[in-house]
Amino acid sequence: MNHAQAALSRVDLVFDLFDADGSGAIEAVDFEVMATRVTEAAVLSDAGAKGAMTAAFRRYWETLAAELDDDRDGRVSREEFEDVVLSPERFDATIDEFARSLAGLGDPDGDGMVERRIFTALMSAIGFGRRNIDTLFDALGPDPDDRIPASDWADSIKDFYRPDAAGIPGDHLVPSAG
Repeated sequence: MNHAQAALSRVDLVFDLFDADGSGAIEAVDFEVMATRVTEAAVLSDAGAKGAMTAAFRRYWETLAAELDDDRDGRVSREEFEDVVLSPERFDATIDEFARSLAGLGDPDGDGMVERRIFTALMSAIGFGRRNIDTLFDALGPDPDDRIPASDWADSIKDFYRPDAAGIPGDHLVPSAG
């Protein structure tokens, strides 16, 4: 699979996950549903980390709506969403905030490491399949205590949105690649 195909496969997967209500478009309510699912799965995280994650989801929606909702109908269609691949630099700050917030949520004790069970709970709440989650975690090189660096996870999230990236750990999240 070439870089563009890999990026489009990742974008299609993210679109499907963010379309939490299955309406065929992404809307503000989808991000609220996703934020609730993810923060509820973070049972060991404090209110500050949960608040940062919720804010990151909201900013993600606001950025998508501002940058991609061409017809200003309050919905981002699959076609509009594909612009994430075409102009990723428009989303760098938003994706960075999202990646740092999610990785931070996965590190409730602040030791810089994410345990597999927490990683699995958060990624499952987002909607990724268990087999793909396990394959990604293993690709991130867990230590003997079955933990990965939170910073490695954040970096892999950012790589997931890069159209020039292929053969990255995040490709394991795409069901056909897992």
